[in-house]
Amino acid sequence: MIPAVRFGAAVGCRAAGRGKRCPVKRTVREVAAAIGAEVAGDGELELHAVAAPERAGPHDLIYLDSAKHAQRAQQSAARCVIAPAGIAMPGKTVLRAANAKLAFSRAAALLIERAPVAREIHPTAIIAPLAKVMPGAAIGPYAVIGEDAHIGEDTQIGAHCVIGAGCWIGQDCRLHPRVTLYNSVRIGNRVEIHAGAVLGADGFGYAFGDAAGDSYEKGRYTKFPQLGILEIGDDVEIGANTTIDRGSLDDTRIAEGVKLDNLVHVGHNVQIGAHTVIAAQTGISGSCTLGHHVILGGQAGLGEHCTIEDSAIAGGQSGILNGKTIRAGQTVWGTPARELDKFKVMFAWQARLPELLPRLEQRLKKLEEGAGE
Repeated sequence: MIPAVRFGAAVGCRAAGRGKRCPVKRTVREVAAAIGAEVAGDGELELHAVAAPERAGPHDLIYLDSAKHAQRAQQSAARCVIAPAGIAMPGKTVLRAANAKLAFSRAAALLIERAPVAREIHPTAIIAPLAKVMPGAAIGPYAVIGEDAHIGEDTQIGAHCVIGAGCWIGQDCRLHPRVTLYNSVRIGNRVEIHAGAVLGADGFGYAFGDAAGDSYEKGRYTKFPQLGILEIGDDVEIGANTTIDRGSLDDTRIAEGVKLDNLVHVGHNVQIGAHTVIAAQTGISGSCTLGHHVILGGQAGLGEHCTIEDSAIAGGQSGILNGKTIRAGQTVWGTPARELDKFKVMFAWQARLPELLPRLEQRLKKLEEGAGE
């Protein structure tokens, strides 16, 4: 029988046990110095957390990025607001920042201590004899760490995770429950992987026997080798139930700062450049190359061997055909994907077809009647 293990609340806070994040008290002046904002008002006001204007208390921090929402902020119980220059907030302490949303995000990281994924090495965790777990790492219940795996300092591995043989995970990573890493996956520092993600599975690669001399293989699919690895750079975040395949004869690489939403699929040999963001349900076929700062909207689909150059944008549900190149800085939409201006014109005409078609039929009928006279 497995002995019961009692876990306490997060350090200095019981909120984590109720599904909330733990507040960290700081003064307005401390927060301003950390996020590079200017203080207008009471710099010694104590801040405990962040909130939406309607839910905020006196010691919560809120933000305002547009004058049209000024009334919401003004009516809030919060005494401190982050706002750009030129927006007056009478009676409030204001942190002035050019990008209020970014400043608010940075402030939240200071004020909110995140609930841990794991707090210690749980007695039910299975750790192979040759695995290396660095100081400060925590491994949750029923997690499995394979031979020759490396778990970096202060990394947290959640319950029921499986870390395959030869995997290397850097420092300060957070793997939520049920994350699976196949063998030899390499992960950088400060990477967060949400529940159910599967990294390093075989890619979808097969050779079809259709030649006359193929004998046994004729009409059958034979698996193509999937021998590469998967590399994840620093500061990457991977959403729940996302899947990223290992390389075939090359490697799959996700560069630093990439953000993948839930339910994204990345095929084998794909290369994704730094600080690219990809929304939910996007599918990227094998051997695609994405540059840095690319944006893909939800449910976008990329055929194999596509190239999306630096800072290009593909709108939601865009379909990019095999081998297609989207040029740097270009914005495309639709299926097949077209430049945004062309897509808007085509979409507008398509929307008018129900009203135009009867008129066209009437004109055609008159022309036919006139031709028959």
